[in-house]
Amino acid sequence: MIYEEEKIKVPRFNEESGFYTTKKRSKMMSKIRGKNTKPELLFRKALWKQGIRYRVDSKKLIGKPDVSIQKYKLAIFIDGEFWHGYNWPERKETLKSNRAFWIPKIERNMQRDRQVNKKLQEMGYTVFRFWTQEIKTNLNKCINDILVYINTGQND
Repeated sequence: MIYEEEKIKVPRFNEESGFYTTKKRSKMMSKIRGKNTKPELLFRKALWKQGIRYRVDSKKLIGKPDVSIQKYKLAIFIDGEFWHGYNWPERKETLKSNRAFWIPKIERNMQRDRQVNKKLQEMGYTVFRFWTQEIKTNLNKCINDILVYINTGQND
């Protein structure tokens, strides 16, 4: 991928680089899933119930959207608040440990999200990004946003 803004460098997370983690933290982090998370499954189930058929983690599309609907040129991402920088200016200040790793890591994720959105839009896709919290607390609104987009013909 060609980057228009300089790619943020993320240091390696290892002891040689000065980053430390406890066994307990390591175990917790290993449980974090990259795909088929509960919010994704809830979202997909609700979309299916509405009769909308989709692809999951389509490798044909840049950024592998969590859900893609080729017919309507829709790419849908369900982003975790921590990993994708929800409310980042405030959140950034609350990070206590391994800041030298986490700040560039999350800012790089945010940068990549912007680049993926731009590339998909250039390919004619409409991109929806939902926070996992939105899915958990207001699933109907999220599904409705997709249905409104599909039903109002904004996809022509």
